[in-house]
Amino acid sequence: MTTIHEVAEAAGVSISTVSYALSGKRPVSEKTRVRIEDAVRVLGYEPDAGARMLAGRRTHIFALTEPLRADTHAPTHMAFVLATAVAARQRGYDILLLTDEQASEGMNRVAASNLVDAILVLDVAPDDARAAIARTVRTPTVFIGIPDDQEGLTCVDLDFEAAGHLAVDRLADAGHTRITLLGQTEVSYRKSNFPRRLLHGVQDRAVERGVGLDWVTTGTSATDTAAVRAAAEAAIARGDRAFIVHAVDDVHAALLAVLDERGLLVGEDVSVISAAASFDTTTLPVPVDTIPLVPQQSCELAVDLAVRRLEEADVRPGIHLIPPEYRSVGSVAPRG
Repeated sequence: MTTIHEVAEAAGVSISTVSYALSGKRPVSEKTRVRIEDAVRVLGYEPDAGARMLAGRRTHIFALTEPLRADTHAPTHMAFVLATAVAARQRGYDILLLTDEQASEGMNRVAASNLVDAILVLDVAPDDARAAIARTVRTPTVFIGIPDDQEGLTCVDLDFEAAGHLAVDRLADAGHTRITLLGQTEVSYRKSNFPRRLLHGVQDRAVERGVGLDWVTTGTSATDTAAVRAAAEAAIARGDRAFIVHAVDDVHAALLAVLDERGLLVGEDVSVISAAASFDTTTLPVPVDTIPLVPQQSCELAVDLAVRRLEEADVRPGIHLIPPEYRSVGSVAPRG
């Protein structure tokens, strides 16, 4: 790796002159500056990240803190990681992925090292320790998710509460008086912010519309289909014919399999809505109405806000909610 000493030797100047020319901290004659820039280009010299930051230059790197735990559903989380990396690359930034299970450690480390221009936060917990760190570090930080304590933070996410309202309204408008919500894993309602927000949206709207609600988690694993099948069987036995699914594709497939085994047609005998699904629901064996969670929407907005924080000093913290969109394929049947 080329050093600043080699650049100085090639340009015939002192190390401090190279530093001044690259940082712009002190004036350097045009002839000398050109000679130094030629040496930098020929030798392929790249100042280290800390030096660039001290010189007021950007590293063009964003840190993405995404703790990977034993209960992490990798396909869902990696969809957001990929969407963030693509959005950052389109704006001329690379991504440094921090996967420490103790997420605050990695965030503190990059903030202290001046290695990155901004920090993006994924897998936000209700009581996320990274919220307190974001308020103390100088590095601009954007959360893709919303912790309970939002004061002074910049957050981006789908409006999960509104998505829950929208799903209940569609089923209530079709005449259903009882709904079964097939939700996330038990642990996700403690460690993640979005499952609780959608649940609260469904619960609140069900009360407003006078609709009964049964909420079922998928146990300890995101792909625990036994609990899903049992809940679906119990709902059908009660005569209920309306389901909201906020879970991974395996849970959707398990519900559709039970309905098929019982001879119930989606969109005719029974209603199914997929709420805040981040996977491609068109791959399911039966088409279902969807309120999608599109990783690109929130990740692109988060990257845009991070860049704005770097370029505009007056950008204020705030919550940026993406309105939900309802995509109908005819899977909601009038209550017969």
